[in-house]
Amino acid sequence: MGDERSIARSGLPVEAIGVGVLFGAFSVAIFVTYARLQAADLYHVSANGVAGGAGRVLVFLNFPIALVAIAVLALLAERARDRVSVALAVAGIVLCLPVFWPGVVDAADLDAKWINSVAAVGVAITVAMAIAAARRGREHLTRRGRSDVVRIVVAAVVLVLAVPWIAADLGFSFNGVPVLGTLYQSGELRSQPGNPELHRAVHHGHHHGMDGVLLVLSALLLSRVVPSVRSRAVRTAVTAYLALMLSYGAAEVANDFWLEQVVKRGWTDWAIPDTTVPKLSVAWGLIVLAAACLFAAAEYRARPTARADTVGALRPTAL
Repeated sequence: MGDERSIARSGLPVEAIGVGVLFGAFSVAIFVTYARLQAADLYHVSANGVAGGAGRVLVFLNFPIALVAIAVLALLAERARDRVSVALAVAGIVLCLPVFWPGVVDAADLDAKWINSVAAVGVAITVAMAIAAARRGREHLTRRGRSDVVRIVVAAVVLVLAVPWIAADLGFSFNGVPVLGTLYQSGELRSQPGNPELHRAVHHGHHHGMDGVLLVLSALLLSRVVPSVRSRAVRTAVTAYLALMLSYGAAEVANDFWLEQVVKRGWTDWAIPDTTVPKLSVAWGLIVLAAACLFAAAEYRARPTARADTVGALRPTAL
C-alpha cells in the first residue's frame, strides 16, 4: 500500500486535468472569436484577425490562468520527486507573479503587452510539469462527502449565471432565441449609470464575470486535492489561496452579472462594486472576510484522521 500511495502522489490529480481542459477550451474559443470578429465589436482591444485572437489569449494566460497556475504549481512542487522539479515549480510561480502588478492586465486596455509574456512562460512551465506528472499516472480521490455536494451546487449556480458570457466568448447573443432570450439580455442596446451611450448589454468576447466563474470552478476542483497534501505548510498556504480565489471569483461574477442583467434592465441604479483590482475598500474587506471563513471551515474539516483516510483513498491509473 505504501508503494501504491507513492506512485499515486507522483502523478497528476484528475482535478488538475479538469482545470486544464476548462482553460484550454476557453482559450480556443477566445482565439477564434477575437480572430473572427472585428475589434470594434469587442471590448477594449484594437487588433483584428489572428493577431487579435493571439493577443487576447496572451492576456487570458495572465488573467485568470496565471492565478490558477500558482496553485497548481504549488501542488505539483509538493508532489515532486526531485529538487530540479521543485525549483522549476518555484520558478514558474515567480514568473506568474507579475499578474498581480497594476497595469499588467488592464480592463481598459486588453491589448497584449510584452510584460504579459512573463506570466505566459510561467503558465507554460505549469503545462509542461503537468504533462510530465500525467505521464507517471493519474490520481483519483475516490473519497466523496457532503463537501462535494456543496461544490456541485456552487458550480451549478455560477454556470447558470455564466450562460450569456459563454455565448459571448463564442461571439453570439440570444436575441430572438426562445427562453434564453427572455431569461438573459445580451445583444439588446442598453445604457448604464456613468455610460449613457447605448451599447450591447453583454458585449461579444470575454468578460471578467467569466473569469470569475473560471476562478470559482478551479478553486472548487483543486480544493479536492488539498487533503492529500502531506506538507502542513503547503496545505495551509494552498487552502488559504484557494479560499481567496473562490471568494474573489464569486465577487467578479456578482459584479458583472448584476450590472448586465439587473442594472442595465433599469431595475436599479445601484451597482455591486467592481473588485477586479484589489484595493482598500469595503467590498474587498468582505472578500477577505469570506475567504477567512472558507479557510476556517476547510481547516476544521481537515482533521488528521480525515486527511489520512483521503490520502489512503488515492489510487493510481496509468496513462
